[in-house]
Amino acid sequence: MKEKEVFHINGYIGLVLAILFVLFGGWLIWQGSVSDQIVTVILGGLLLIVAGLGASSLTIVGPNEARVLTFFGKYIGTIRDSGLFMTVPLTSKFSISLRVRNFNSAILKVNDLRGNPVEIAAVIVFKVVDTSMALFAVDDYEQFVEIQTESAVRHVASEYPYDTFDDGKKVTLRSNPTEVSDRLTEELQERLNVAGVEIVETRLTHLAYATEIASAMLQRQQSSAILSARKVIVEGAVSITEDTIQRLEKDTGMQLSDDKKLQLINNMMVTIISERGTQPVVNTSKVE
Repeated sequence: MKEKEVFHINGYIGLVLAILFVLFGGWLIWQGSVSDQIVTVILGGLLLIVAGLGASSLTIVGPNEARVLTFFGKYIGTIRDSGLFMTVPLTSKFSISLRVRNFNSAILKVNDLRGNPVEIAAVIVFKVVDTSMALFAVDDYEQFVEIQTESAVRHVASEYPYDTFDDGKKVTLRSNPTEVSDRLTEELQERLNVAGVEIVETRLTHLAYATEIASAMLQRQQSSAILSARKVIVEGAVSITEDTIQRLEKDTGMQLSDDKKLQLINNMMVTIISERGTQPVVNTSKVE
């Protein structure tokens, strides 16, 4: 069931016409009573009935608001324009807000891609774009949005690890909030299309390891960070050592033996990689 526009006219014009019909109908009834003309009285009564039906169809629509009309249980259309309008009489009118709304989801405990329990929550910004679907396709569209949000957050959180130091290009919950939010928006929009709701924006508002593993995972993060840093240091030390040997042989013409190269490599690796400052040792051995 898609939204459609219902017949409506300017309410002020309709109100004036209703008043004129009342006045004219009353006058006809009076004239018919005086002159004992039944037809005139009946005509005046019909005008009063028409005026009453017209007045009953008057409705006021506020800014960023819509009126959904049903005629004896059948959806006939929606009024989105703001103001006073006269529309189809004998209709039931339901008000629905078109304003942009938001809510914070509850903090959920879910398992990430690696099975680690994490706590996650998000803020959801949405608005109604199809009033008929919002009212008639689901029981309560606001509650529907909240329930589907919880389901979508759980599903998206399980698609990514909380954090990783193995590959800087891998999307994680902690390091890539924008990508995760975009994925959550896509997931949630697919679920809410049936309710005529559009997701304007989603953002993660809370993200942390669950309390029972927070301490252990913090140590794991620190260990992973140290190993990653060590890997970079070792790669840099190897590069520096290779460059040093090549420069020595090129600039001085020296041809270092394998033992000398091994000793130089060992000294430079220890000097560069060691966390503590190294003490220089002067070689005083006699050169033969």
